[in-house]
Amino acid sequence: MCCNKDIDALAAELVALLQKNDIAFATAESCTGGAISAAVTSVPGCSSVMRGGVVAYHNDIKSGVLGVRKETLDTAGAVSEETVVQMAAGVAALMNAGCAVATSGIAGPGGGSAEKPVGTVWTAVFLRGKVTSRLLRLQDKGRAENIRNTVKAVLEMAIDEMER
Repeated sequence: MCCNKDIDALAAELVALLQKNDIAFATAESCTGGAISAAVTSVPGCSSVMRGGVVAYHNDIKSGVLGVRKETLDTAGAVSEETVVQMAAGVAALMNAGCAVATSGIAGPGGGSAEKPVGTVWTAVFLRGKVTSRLLRLQDKGRAENIRNTVKAVLEMAIDEMER
């Protein structure tokens, strides 16, 4: 993780890195419901890099719009590494973006299971053809906090990937 900054500062840092490297950005969000896109688009000047985003809450959107294979959803599930990797690559292709992020998880308060409890979130960053994924196991502090923590983690992850 890159730092102890707040979401606004992280979003500004990511936009600056994208601008510096002339890389377009896109999002594919499930459990974060557009919160990553909202953070990035709150940064003045983001229009030079922000291509767009897809809130893919339903599996039909994950498969029909983002190209997640139906077999992946049937076998691994929506909250899985395989799904977010395909979501990130799919939105990057759809939006012609060199950098894209994806989230799919269980924000709560319900929907968890023994295998995937509330606070289980898979994230992915697509950068120049390579996808990096990460599993978050958040302390369940409520839906809003789980979403905020996921947004922060994804922004930090994207910044870290850009700085490599």
